[in-house]
Amino acid sequence: MNKKTAQCPCGIDKNYAACCGRYHAGGEVAPTAESLMRSRYTAYTLGREDYLLATWHRRTRPVSLGLASAIPNKWLGLAVTRSEHTGPDRAVVEFVARYKVGGRAYRLHEVSRFEREAGQWFYVDRDDA
Repeated sequence: MNKKTAQCPCGIDKNYAACCGRYHAGGEVAPTAESLMRSRYTAYTLGREDYLLATWHRRTRPVSLGLASAIPNKWLGLAVTRSEHTGPDRAVVEFVARYKVGGRAYRLHEVSRFEREAGQWFYVDRDDA
């Protein structure tokens, strides 16, 4: 993917550099839980385990995700179905992500929980919807 001109995988009608790429580069933090969730989806499509771990809340963060050794997914698309604040520094984002593994299609429907600390949003955990 030409990261400067290709449309961002998160589904927003912007190129990667102007959308999630600016968060992945470390120059900016995602301003909302939804934008963080979208940037995390994009990080999965690009195999950016470093970004995924850095945006995972320290309370629930695993040591590794093992993306480099995992069977690669082909991510097909993201649809956000709900994004709402559940408190001053808490939010949930519900989404459906479609992907293929070994030619077989899958659908991940999840409600992700996020918390904001010192102005930065972090992924905490999820409920499979």
